[in-house]
Amino acid sequence: MDFELTADQRGIQGLTRELAEAEIVPNATSWDRSHRFPDELYPKLAELGLMGACIPEEYGGAGADFLSYILVLEELSRADAGVGVTVAVHTSATTLPILTFGTDEQKSRFVPPLARGEQLGAFALTESGSGSDAGSLRTVAEQEGEEWVITGSKQWITNGSRAGTFVLFARTDPATAGARGISCFVLSAEHVRVTREEEKLGLNSSTTSDLAIEGARAGRDRLLHEEGRGFRIAMATLDGGRIGIAAQALGIAQAAYDVARRYAHEREQFGRRIGDFQAIQWKLADMATEIDAARLLTYRAAWLKQEGRPHTAEGAKAKLYASEMARRQTAEAIQILGGYGYTKEFPVERFYRDAKITEIYEGTSEIQRLVIARSILGRQAREEPVVQT
Repeated sequence: MDFELTADQRGIQGLTRELAEAEIVPNATSWDRSHRFPDELYPKLAELGLMGACIPEEYGGAGADFLSYILVLEELSRADAGVGVTVAVHTSATTLPILTFGTDEQKSRFVPPLARGEQLGAFALTESGSGSDAGSLRTVAEQEGEEWVITGSKQWITNGSRAGTFVLFARTDPATAGARGISCFVLSAEHVRVTREEEKLGLNSSTTSDLAIEGARAGRDRLLHEEGRGFRIAMATLDGGRIGIAAQALGIAQAAYDVARRYAHEREQFGRRIGDFQAIQWKLADMATEIDAARLLTYRAAWLKQEGRPHTAEGAKAKLYASEMARRQTAEAIQILGGYGYTKEFPVERFYRDAKITEIYEGTSEIQRLVIARSILGRQAREEPVVQT
């Protein structure tokens, strides 16, 4: 086994960290407090190829491997998890499914503007009545001549108010219940209307929107893959997307650990640095150990995906462990900082708020355990419930 990153992987990791330290870290607190989406940031990421890190060069991307992309998400989320989720949904949940399931014409038409960062992407699966039970979605697409007419609503859509391209799921066979009657479409901003911006606990520099689709007309060329195979696209997309969520959680936890460790070196009580006390030492030891464990699970899942090997259970394990670890260890960072940790003077309270959602979106921890249990027991369910923002 070789656990070393390649020179190219270290290069993109270092490039992302340098940009994050210069452009994101100094602004993350103000973005969080003002709930501001940093529109000016994403052209800068695009200039460095980070909006299409793992997209082939022929489609406008940087041509890096999937693990390099996961390193990008980790570094961005270490600086600001709202930026991390924006890039993750744009890449994992929008650009990659078009690249994977699209026709040559669809790939040539839709992927380059996304990979070059000229447009943001969004993934529209969840509805008010279909979260974990995504197969119960009610948005409908009906054929009229050479067009599809799509009507319905979507909820909790990351990038919804900024996206130019939407991977959207609708029921094309109302007579078929569950997942089998669902198809996937590539829609543009003109096809949807933003009805509400969500106020969230964390990730305040990202946008989360409710959408209305009101008789949107889309040509047959907007159908992604085959009619009735949309749920397969959703599941395959989430398999990879969950690795990205694990990377986000990993970045958040690493940021919290970095602050807590520095504070333990500087803060003095009873005439000694608090890092000299065993209680604090053990907390930091547990944090370091769990972060390393999450990193290994995440990188393994990313490597399996880039090798084209099965990674459903491995991605679920990475997301389950990394997200719960991030929630635990951001709380421990607050504990190490004590009263300061509970204030907005230090960023650990933001890390704590940002970490919680990683246990919920792209499949709750309960859903991840279900996915893992099925792999252990050798069971394949025809419909896997999911959650996706």
